Amino acid sequence: MSDHHHTHDFDDDEELDDEAFDAGEYEVMLELERLESLEEDMVEMKVTTLEEVRLRIAELHRRLDNEK
Repeated sequence: MSDHHHTHDFDDDEELDDEAFDAGEYEVMLELERLESLEEDMVEMKVTTLEEVRLRIAELHRRLDNEK
C-alpha cells in the first residue's frame, strides 16, 4: 500500500464521517450532556426535585435581600 493510497482512504473516511453527521443526533447528544451536568449539579447541591431547586432559589434571594 502506498502513501497515496493510504491518504485516499483517509479522505474517504472523512467523507463518510461528514455524511454520517446527523444534526438531530447532535442535538440529542447536546441535550444529554446538559442533563447529565444538571444531574451532577443537583447531586452536589443535595436537591432532588425541581421544587427543591425553586425553594433553594427563593431562600437565597431572601438571604440576599436581608443583607441589604
